[in-house]
Amino acid sequence: MRAVVQRVQAGAVLIEGETVSRIKDGLVVFLGVGQNDEEKDVQYLAKKIINLRIFEDEAGKLNLSLLERGGEILVVSQFTLYGDCRQGRRPSFTAAAAPEKANFLYQLFVEKVKEEGVTVATGVFQAEMLVKIENDGPVTLLLDSKKLF
Repeated sequence: MRAVVQRVQAGAVLIEGETVSRIKDGLVVFLGVGQNDEEKDVQYLAKKIINLRIFEDEAGKLNLSLLERGGEILVVSQFTLYGDCRQGRRPSFTAAAAPEKANFLYQLFVEKVKEEGVTVATGVFQAEMLVKIENDGPVTLLLDSKKLF
């Protein structure tokens, strides 16, 4: 499972010009599910993301997590995180999970984050979305549950 995590001042998802979800002050997470991902990948990334110390404390150091700061998360499904661009000019998405599996693990991720008391907004699975982000910092991180070592 892969995630692009961005610290934001605001984030929103629009579909056909209509806002379907929005957050203020928190994280936007683009979440990709791979063919070999399981529930343990969801557990790992959910805990990792909400506990990342990427918010400034009173001294201006990145010492606070989303949980400590009380921010929100906007989670957007993003199969293109599994795009393989090594050959040719068109990305291959064969490593991405099938839609049924991807949606199941995506929804499980959202539930795991909610269980920790975080306010969660989401995109719409498989929809064409416009994602608006006010990246703060900017702080952008790449996480992959298969690259632990």
